[in-house]
Amino acid sequence: MATSVLDAPLPSSAVSGPRRPAAVLLLAAVSVLEALALLAGGLTGLDGLMTAAPRPPAAVVAAVLGGLSGWIVLCAAGGLAALDGSGRRLPAGVACGEIALLAALSVVALATPLGDGLPTTLPAPALALLALALPVGKLLLASAPATLAWTAAAPRRPAAPTVAHPRVRLATVALIGVALGALAVTTPGGGELPPASTVAGH
Repeated sequence: MATSVLDAPLPSSAVSGPRRPAAVLLLAAVSVLEALALLAGGLTGLDGLMTAAPRPPAAVVAAVLGGLSGWIVLCAAGGLAALDGSGRRLPAGVACGEIALLAALSVVALATPLGDGLPTTLPAPALALLALALPVGKLLLASAPATLAWTAAAPRRPAAPTVAHPRVRLATVALIGVALGALAVTTPGGGELPPASTVAGH
């Protein structure tokens, strides 16, 4: 009897690879949900920016659209990168940028009268602490031991496919900004009442 049959390895049950840790799944879910929330907030908030009584300059509108589009793309890409195991630097970097942005907005809200027009009864420091929960949570998840072990155990891929085609990323950001601006411009600005003269004439 041939011994090659006995020496053959048994079929492995782990064909699909190791399971992703809960911290990685939670980090990816939070990042993708944040991207969707930013997209929904942009669709509802840009209408007020476009229909403001003192029309904002074109540079301000372009900066808002570009920043919001880039933020959405980075959040979604960070979640996918954490899920794929290709790196945790992107979600961690996005979280650090969000903390810096919240710190700058808090200083502006406390030092200027802009914070008085917030549609809430909570003070600005309380709002800043509540908003900090999201980026701080993402930083904790990105630096968790399970996330570090998952990133270290992930197979390394060639650098060319991930670095190539940077114009595709720029085009994606530009397309999202154009889509947000087009929706904000074409969406009706709410039910405005007709002038009093036309109502009285009928």
